[in-house]
Amino acid sequence: MPNAPKSAGAVNAAKEVPFEEALKKLESIVEQMESGELPLETMTARFEEGVRLVKTCQKRLEEAEIKISQLEKDAGGTPTLKPADELLNDDE
Repeated sequence: MPNAPKSAGAVNAAKEVPFEEALKKLESIVEQMESGELPLETMTARFEEGVRLVKTCQKRLEEAEIKISQLEKDAGGTPTLKPADELLNDDE
């Protein structure tokens, strides 16, 4: 059954991959593709997987950026989290 559609569970599982693991998989895919030894069908499948991994990495980085943006210090110098709605208002 070639090119069977991925189940929603498989897609969700890919989204739950930790950043470091996704990055390692992506690096491995790049190395495989650069070797020039993969058949076209395998190369295409690796490319598609790589695109998904890039999106996962971007999402994780955006989430980290939001968390970092939320950090602020209170009057006593203790780091605290700034509410996300305040972040949205700061950009306006």
